Amino acid sequence: MTDTPPSGDRIAKVLSRAGIASRREAERMIEAGRVSVNGKVITSPALNVSGADKIVVDGKQVGEPDPPRIWLYHKPAGLVTTERDEQGRPTVFASLPDTMPRVMSVGRLDLNSEGLLLLTNDGGVKRTLELPSTGWLRRYRVRIKGSVSEAKLDQLRAGITVDGLTYQPMTVTFDRQQGANAWLTISLREGKNREIRRAMEEIGVIVNRLIRVSYGPFQLGALAQGEVEELKQRVVRDQLGLSGKPTPVRQRKPVNRPAKRPESGKKRST
Repeated sequence: MTDTPPSGDRIAKVLSRAGIASRREAERMIEAGRVSVNGKVITSPALNVSGADKIVVDGKQVGEPDPPRIWLYHKPAGLVTTERDEQGRPTVFASLPDTMPRVMSVGRLDLNSEGLLLLTNDGGVKRTLELPSTGWLRRYRVRIKGSVSEAKLDQLRAGITVDGLTYQPMTVTFDRQQGANAWLTISLREGKNREIRRAMEEIGVIVNRLIRVSYGPFQLGALAQGEVEELKQRVVRDQLGLSGKPTPVRQRKPVNRPAKRPESGKKRST
């Protein structure tokens, strides 16, 4: 005799899709007793819920999830891609406009990196876009101190191992020498933690500026530092293969907290 699986979706998945938190963070919220279902506080994420259940988080009822939405954000250097920072450093999420709903980042850019960061209100979209199997190319403009030979760059193009961690082959183009620095364009498909910086250090050069200019089909373009722009729903549906026709929304809001850093050298191509 087979058991009938419970109907609905896991509570953490529902909270993630509603934009409350990532699935992992939602599980921590549940274990902390911050979530109730139909008037009863739950402490285990091993629960399936349906649209008929009343879910309350921190005293506020969770409504129907919004359609998946994606924003482009031009992250300045000096911001941490996290909700809270133990060292008290400024964060991406604290710098977003007050009109933004709760969002999650698709991957991260480290403290000193800048450029395109994707934000979404949907945990499922976040996971999908982060998967290496998605195969989307991440492209970066990279400034290094000094110069580097093509022979050294060939090591990156072939794939390199650093401290036992193997990085997939990168597409690397030497763009120009600019005084004491040189500019490269580097493209990769995985984007592991500090991958470019660590790989460049392995071949003997130091990255002193790193700007992500594209993530898959999404481009940084002319978006200014600190600005956030929502993609049209048609674009989101087309790129993610979604159905339905939610109302298109597009907004552009400047973020006033981070100061815009002066550009150096010639205009960067994207």
